[in-house]
Amino acid sequence: MSSSLPAAVRELPFSEKLQLVEALWDDLARSPEQIPLSDPLKAELDRRYQEYLAHPGEGSSWDEVKCRVLGSK
Repeated sequence: MSSSLPAAVRELPFSEKLQLVEALWDDLARSPEQIPLSDPLKAELDRRYQEYLAHPGEGSSWDEVKCRVLGSK
């Protein structure tokens, strides 16, 4: 895929390419409704949501997960 990149982008230093990727990601994240979801992914998200509704006390909050992953309190 890199061959389809403009030469100016291919010639950027790694750190600037990373900044470009971050800027593009942030821009895409502003319109999540435009991100296409496949039918199987939609079905899996629906299944998980129904599971959550059936058992809302199970699982972990984002803060709990983040603490476990980062090893902090």
